[in-house]
Amino acid sequence: MVVKKIDADNSAKVKLDESAFISFVQESGLIWGPEPEIYGGLAGFYTYGPLGKLLKNKVENSVRHVFNFNGFRELEGPTIMPDRVWKASGHLGTFSDRIINCSKCNAVFRADKLVEEKFDVSADGFSDSKLLDFIKEKKINCPSCSGRFNDKLERQSLMMKTKVAGQDASLRPETATVTYLPFVRMYQYFRKKLPFGVFQIGKAYRNEISPRQSVLRGREFTQAEGQLFIDPKEKDNWDRFEIVKNEHLPLWDYTLQDAEKIPVLMSLENALKKKLVSTKAYAWCLWLAYMQFRRFGIPAERLRIRQHHPNERAFYAADAWDIEVKTNNYGWVEVCGVHDRTDYDLKQHSKESGVALEAIREDGTRFVPHILEIAFGTDRPTYALIDLFYEKKSEDDGKTVFKIPYSMAPISISVFPLMKKDELVEIAEGIYNNLSKDFIVDYDASGSIGKRYLRSMISGTPFAVTVDYDSIKDKAVTVRDRDSGKQERVKISELVSYIKEKLQ
Repeated sequence: MVVKKIDADNSAKVKLDESAFISFVQESGLIWGPEPEIYGGLAGFYTYGPLGKLLKNKVENSVRHVFNFNGFRELEGPTIMPDRVWKASGHLGTFSDRIINCSKCNAVFRADKLVEEKFDVSADGFSDSKLLDFIKEKKINCPSCSGRFNDKLERQSLMMKTKVAGQDASLRPETATVTYLPFVRMYQYFRKKLPFGVFQIGKAYRNEISPRQSVLRGREFTQAEGQLFIDPKEKDNWDRFEIVKNEHLPLWDYTLQDAEKIPVLMSLENALKKKLVSTKAYAWCLWLAYMQFRRFGIPAERLRIRQHHPNERAFYAADAWDIEVKTNNYGWVEVCGVHDRTDYDLKQHSKESGVALEAIREDGTRFVPHILEIAFGTDRPTYALIDLFYEKKSEDDGKTVFKIPYSMAPISISVFPLMKKDELVEIAEGIYNNLSKDFIVDYDASGSIGKRYLRSMISGTPFAVTVDYDSIKDKAVTVRDRDSGKQERVKISELVSYIKEKLQ
C-alpha cells in the first residue's frame, strides 16, 4: 500500500501559491464563492463568473461532442425523485461518508479525505479500524485547530432530502439513476436493438461533509455521465476495440499500488490479455474516457488510470477504474470513473417497480442488459484546466498568464482598435461582429494597448487582433499570438479562416 507523505515544504509552497491562485480565479471572473458571499457563504456552493462559465461550457461541449460522435444520445431527466427510487438504487440506505470529530473544536471532517490530502493513498477502501489506526499512527490532526480527533467514526448520509406533494423525495446524487429509469422508452427508441448509449449532463447534489478545495468537492455540482447498455454475451464482441487495442494507457492496477510502484504504460490488448480489464467493450470505454482528457489538452504525464482495490470496489461491479489528474494545488484528483455495473441497476429497479427492464435476443431469449458507465464531472476538469495552465510570474519575469490550450480557451479572440478614433472603431466593430459569428470574441477599446494585451493574456485568449491606421489603407490587421508573442499581418477578409486553422 502506498503511504508516501506529501512533502511538507511543497505543501507550504502550495498554500502560498494557492493564495495567489485564488485571487486570480476570483478577479478573473472564473469562480466566485462560496455563495452567497454577501451573507457569509455556504460551503460547497459556487458561482461560475463570466469567464468561468465560458470555460465550463467548453468542457461540457467537448464531452457532448465526444459522446455524440461515438453514437451516444443525450437525455435530460428530473433532478428530484421519490425516495422509492433511491431505496431501490441503494442510495437511501448506504450512500454515506465516514466522519470524524475534533476533540478540541468539535469540527467535523470526512475521514478518508483527511488522509488522502496528506498521503498518496486511496483511503476509501480502508476499513473503519484501519482508517482510525492510520489517522492515529500518522498523527493527522484537525486542520482547523490542530487538535486531536476522537477515536470514533460515524456515518453521515449524503442525500439531500425534500418533500413533493407530501411525499418523501431527494435531490439526485448522480445523473446515472435517472438515466436508467426510462429504459423501456429508450429500448423502443433504439428499435429494440443493443448496444445503445445515452448520456446526461446536469446538476447533482450531495450533502458533502466539510467541503473544501473549491469546486473539487461541492455540494452542488455538474455531472456528465454516459451509459452503454449492452448484452453481456457481446462484451467481448466489440469491433471498436480493434481500432484502439494498440493504444497505450497509464494503468495503475491495485497490485502496483500495493507494491508502491508507479503506473505502467500498457496497450489495451496487453491489459486484456493480463486480465487487468474485464472485456473489450470495457477497455474501449476506458480509452474513450482517457482520450477525453487528452482532448482537453491535459498533458499525458499529468494523467493516470487507477484501478479500484477489490475491497474498494462495489460488490456488483465487474470492473472499476478512475482517471486521475495531478493538480498543482491538491495533487492527484479523481476526475472520471469507468465502471462495469453489470445488471445490478436494472434488476434493482425491476424488482422495486414491478416493471421488467429487459431486452430480447433474436432467438427470443430475454435478459437484463449490463451497463458500462463513463462518469465524468465537469467541475473538476474545469478546475484542473485552471490549475494546470495558470502561470504566476514574478515581477522580474513578467505578468501572470493563463496559458490554457487554445482549443479550450474561454475567449478565442480579442479585438482592439489602436485608438478610440471613429475610423478605427468602425473597422474594429465590423471585425468583432464578423468574428462573433464563429467564435467567442472580446472587444476592448479602453486603456493602453499594452494593458489590453495583458488583460487578454490573463483571460487566456489565444489571439489579439489590433486595428491600426494602416488597416484603413491595406485592409489588414495585426494578429498577436498569446504564447509566442509573434505578430502577423493578416487580411481582414482572411481572418476567419486564419483563426480557424490556428485553433485546430
